Amino acid sequence: MKIRRRTILHAAAATGLSRILAAQEPPAVIRREGTRPAAIRGVASGDVGHDRAIIWSCADRPSQMVVEWDTTDRFRDAKSVLGPAVIEATDFTGKQDLRGLPAGERIFYRVRFQDLRDLKAWSEPVVGMFVTPPRPDAAARDVKIAFTGDVCGQGWGIDPARGGLKMFETMRAAEPDFFVHLGDTIYADNPIPEEVKLEDGTLWKNITSESKSHVAQSLDDFRGCYRYNLLDQNVRRFNAANSQLVLWDDHETHNNWFPQGRYEDSRYKEQSSAYLAANARTAFLEYQPIRQFATDRERIYRSQRLGPLLEIFAWDMRSYRGPNTQNRQTQLNAESSILGSTQLAWLKSKLAASTATWKVIASDMPLGLIVTDKHGSEAVANGDNGPPLGRELEIADLLKFIREKAIHNVVFITADVHYAAAHFYDPAAAKFTEFSPFWEFVAGPAHAGTFGPGKLDATFGPQLKFLSIPPGMKGNRPPSEGLQFFGTLQIAAASKTLTAKLHNIAGQELYSVDLEPA
Repeated sequence: MKIRRRTILHAAAATGLSRILAAQEPPAVIRREGTRPAAIRGVASGDVGHDRAIIWSCADRPSQMVVEWDTTDRFRDAKSVLGPAVIEATDFTGKQDLRGLPAGERIFYRVRFQDLRDLKAWSEPVVGMFVTPPRPDAAARDVKIAFTGDVCGQGWGIDPARGGLKMFETMRAAEPDFFVHLGDTIYADNPIPEEVKLEDGTLWKNITSESKSHVAQSLDDFRGCYRYNLLDQNVRRFNAANSQLVLWDDHETHNNWFPQGRYEDSRYKEQSSAYLAANARTAFLEYQPIRQFATDRERIYRSQRLGPLLEIFAWDMRSYRGPNTQNRQTQLNAESSILGSTQLAWLKSKLAASTATWKVIASDMPLGLIVTDKHGSEAVANGDNGPPLGRELEIADLLKFIREKAIHNVVFITADVHYAAAHFYDPAAAKFTEFSPFWEFVAGPAHAGTFGPGKLDATFGPQLKFLSIPPGMKGNRPPSEGLQFFGTLQIAAASKTLTAKLHNIAGQELYSVDLEPA
């Protein structure tokens, strides 16, 4: 199930696209030729199941999207699917839900656009690939996922002389079957300056754009943040080679936002977080390869089954939370929740019904690390090291449910705090003890300032097993210092052992632990 670079090269050569894989050309970029349409931001795949996948792309003008797919890189028996018309209303982005795919296969696809005003004008095809997992009842296969978060934060944008967003090339070289983006996919509230002077006297020189010269407020501003990230060839190349499951967090809208909030930020004409979040959500759903639900097209939380060994539960800790407060409420209600009652009920139901060996909860924020803002708590932990209060009540309720229903092999992955760590949650060391032990792996940033480390709250008994940065480190370390991190989870089909690893931007393994299934 591995995706290898030589396979991409073969696929490109077979479709006449080998020229775009030259050293300076990303595989997901086709140059515009004359008046023909162009897929100017590459392709991406996401929310892949054993028989379906979302294919995303973006044109430079009103066009009809057409997707072809095959199980070989030569497209000799390609199936063609008519996709949506892409127009100004969606910033020329389009998504097609491919169905009827074979399970456990490497799928090659290519996207073309037909000009809606000149039906004889077609874009060059853009090639991508992904792997469909086996059916849940099929024989197990090894599976490997990569995860991280936090892209283009704190003004650290695309510096071509420093290799651009290098983490995405490092992760592509790691050959995951699947990628989980844990949020802060953009920094809508962080403009990108032309240059930043580093402590050694050298300059970090960013590619800039009009949309990233100020904070995002309008819908086009938010769209511009996604367009900016896609200027980077590493990102486009990675998107073409890997399927994704994408979460969102605060910086897709504004730092530490909650639906009831007002920013009190002089940079903004619009101070309502609910209003800005509506624009932010629209842009997020347009630019990510995410399958939307017929009953709730704005819903982001969802699960994805990757064969018999793994199911991933991607929750949304941003859309349904109560306001940020001191986080000391004694009752679980709308004010003290961070998931919300509907999402929590969905998660419990899905976890209880899952037959996967390993259940991975993809979380945009950590459980035990103390994250604060001017209101008090921004994340779950309230810092009092005592019995559950505030948002901790909802997590305690979930953890107790997992233990009572004997749901085994639950692991958490998260980002948000801009460093990497491994935490083991032990009821023997906790103030709240009604849960089974579990691990939480923290990774990131992918390309942003490095901060930390944070302090752990004792409510759920987290023990620090690994820390990627030195204690007392000065904050906002630039990507050029190499303190950027991603994680991998690999499950062996024969033993069902889950091996969790944390890596740096060079791909070096910093920490590894083997977890045996119950």
